[in-house]
Amino acid sequence: MRLLPSACLAALLALNVAPAHATQEYILPTLFDVARVASDDVLNIRQRPDARSPVIGTLAPDATGIEVVEQIGNWGRVNAGEISGWVSMRYLDYRTDVWEWGQLPQGFSCYGTEPFWSLHAEGGDLVHATPEGETRHRIGAILDSGVFRDPARAIVAGPITLTATPQVCSDGMSDRVMGLRAMAVMNGTELLTGCCRIAR
Repeated sequence: MRLLPSACLAALLALNVAPAHATQEYILPTLFDVARVASDDVLNIRQRPDARSPVIGTLAPDATGIEVVEQIGNWGRVNAGEISGWVSMRYLDYRTDVWEWGQLPQGFSCYGTEPFWSLHAEGGDLVHATPEGETRHRIGAILDSGVFRDPARAIVAGPITLTATPQVCSDGMSDRVMGLRAMAVMNGTELLTGCCRIAR
């Protein structure tokens, strides 16, 4: 048996014990599934991030695709109907299939007020809706930042360029809070601002 020189052996040992690069768990907003809640129980949504705060809603023990838009300590902000509240992150497991390179989550949609507008992806098109009707434009590109699981996106569809950037955002019409700030350049002449969500 041939022995390695001590310098080579030390180098090999150093490689074997060197820490692996940590995988970034998630960047908000992203989707979670309820976990570790008994089948005959519910996960409480509280008014504030505090276990003593009033319960304003609940999530079923098998609820999936829950969008968390903000996190404070072990509490995550979610939307339930027209209100926003907080749940314990101990009972949520994040999903790894939400932010894929160059793609949009299935529930991705953006909207704003004054004027009222919405944009959502459907069948390879970006659908622009207003009170007057809707138009469809083929999506030419979905760009991401290149950072693993970063929600930031830019969508180019004909005369529309839409950007979505992680930032707590209010629609101004309800008590809901979104996790993406939207800016849409329309025909190179108009700028629309609003919020985006990823939950269906």
